[in-house]
Amino acid sequence: MTTIIREMREQFNPAKPSECIGQIELFTLDETKAVVARAQKAFEGWKNTSSIARGEILRVTADLLEQNSEKVAEMASREMGKTKGEMLGEVKRGASILRYFAQEGMRATGEVLPSTSEAKVLYTKRVPLGVVAAITPWNFPVAIPLWKIAPALVYGNTVVWKPSIEAALTGKLIGELFEQAGMPKNVLNVVQGRGSKVGQVLLEAPEVRAITFTGSNGVGQSILNTAGPTNKKIQLELGGKNAAIILADANINRAARLTIEGAMKQTGQRCTATSRVYVEEAVYEEILEHLIIEAKKIEVGVTMGPVSSKGQYDAILSAIEQAKSDGAELVLGGCPTKDKSEGYYIDPTIFTNVTHNMAIAREEIFGPVLAVMKVKDYEEAIRLSNDSEFGLSASIYTNNIQKAFDFIERSEVGLVQVNDETGGAEPQAPFGGMKNSSTGAREQGQAAKEFFTVFKTITIGTQSI
Repeated sequence: MTTIIREMREQFNPAKPSECIGQIELFTLDETKAVVARAQKAFEGWKNTSSIARGEILRVTADLLEQNSEKVAEMASREMGKTKGEMLGEVKRGASILRYFAQEGMRATGEVLPSTSEAKVLYTKRVPLGVVAAITPWNFPVAIPLWKIAPALVYGNTVVWKPSIEAALTGKLIGELFEQAGMPKNVLNVVQGRGSKVGQVLLEAPEVRAITFTGSNGVGQSILNTAGPTNKKIQLELGGKNAAIILADANINRAARLTIEGAMKQTGQRCTATSRVYVEEAVYEEILEHLIIEAKKIEVGVTMGPVSSKGQYDAILSAIEQAKSDGAELVLGGCPTKDKSEGYYIDPTIFTNVTHNMAIAREEIFGPVLAVMKVKDYEEAIRLSNDSEFGLSASIYTNNIQKAFDFIERSEVGLVQVNDETGGAEPQAPFGGMKNSSTGAREQGQAAKEFFTVFKTITIGTQSI
């Protein structure tokens, strides 16, 4: 018998980096290949399982997730830094995602079509792809994995899931809940490891028919380069540099509050976070004052957690220094939180006097940093809002219904918000962006079946042979 020696990795609490919260065993390359092979073997039985039965396992998993919400939220909070309150909300959202897709098992998977011949029956059905590789990030360690895994499973695919190494313990917990719910062996497989090793195996494995990934643009491009030529289906959710527009007729208090929530919730570590805001000059000074007031209400360490890691901490502080060097004016924050003796805490940060060619106006920071820019009018605001390589989410605050609908039509993003912050997604609605923010079919809602299934068209001759 061959003994497998796995590398052990310690996980540390970003709120208290000296605290080891557990260890995770990292899979070897050969072990990962064997997991993929077992998932391929399990596919035949799983795809022939009733879709209603598949959905029932998701429903039971949702119940178990809610029953273990405290445990999951506590683990995720200690592992990647999001406050426990935010994580409890995410766990609740995860249960909603599971329940939504559980119901997909009862919905139609095709349609009967008219034929030109009276002696034929013509219909379609959606069929699963096979083994799906899900590669997920650390910033939403429950919700994002579930909105990939749940549709993949209910539509009849088997899944090999690689959670982010920064959220490995949380991923292990989620996998155990599926197992407790009665998921058959080798249908959902959790593999732990670094993307450069384990992830690469998933990209190259011939048994893997589809790859769904959420993460950075750099990694997304490498996935395209590696897996693109292999005829695998690829779904990428990548970066964002999401803009908010505040017009002079907006509700000032609401616009300021929601803009700060959009920028600072989850410590700004969301691909949909508000990163830049364009304010009509007539209300610029008033809005800026309200933005600062709202940001000062945040209690670092209570209502806003640390960033996820030392690498993330250093990158955000470097971006702040770059903005100052470029000539942007720091009006709030911009430094590590002074009353925190340890932990990767950064104060909510606001810059003004930002020009559109500065890095802070164009590059994703993924932290609690907001760039505020004055514009002459709505036309300048939407032009600058659209002037980005990203196109994930954007919002407008206005009571002018004509401008609101004009914004809906002209904004070059996949998620449009009117009088609401740039973040947020519901399980029943498609999620995804334009430009360099997304590649492939949308996630969530009915749109999910576009990625996780393929149409089969059937013709039956009804005449006697």
